[in-house]
Amino acid sequence: MTGTVQTTDEEQIRTMITERAEAQHRGDAAAIVAHYAPGAVLFDLAPPLATTSSLDTQAAGLQQWFTGFDGPVEFTVRDLTVTVGDDVAFSHSLSSLTATPTGSPMPFTLWFRSTLGLRRIDGVWQITHEHKSTPFHMEMDESYSFRAATDLQP
Repeated sequence: MTGTVQTTDEEQIRTMITERAEAQHRGDAAAIVAHYAPGAVLFDLAPPLATTSSLDTQAAGLQQWFTGFDGPVEFTVRDLTVTVGDDVAFSHSLSSLTATPTGSPMPFTLWFRSTLGLRRIDGVWQITHEHKSTPFHMEMDESYSFRAATDLQP
């Protein structure tokens, strides 16, 4: 009898999300995008409104983004909820980035909302949709600034 340990689908997805956060800290873009299915749709914090580029293009863009910081980019996942069906799952959480832009004397922290849509493809959970968003102020005053609410914290 072998000593194999079986994990649940939810545990596999939670482990994948933890691995992505650890890869973010290491600045390992390839490890982050390795969890995307080909053709995954990303609604990211930075423009454009939607991205469906190749995994190689996504990794190259993310690796370039990492060069804009001194030191690691910390990625925190909080209040993670995972819902799993037979071959489809989704998760949602509050997430944060903490990093020091190159040349800046201090780091910033930005909290945002994150939702992942996943499919089991050839037995492996892969991200087919990622949505990150920051709320914005909706006051209807004379400025109509609709500023992103980057000062929010859980």
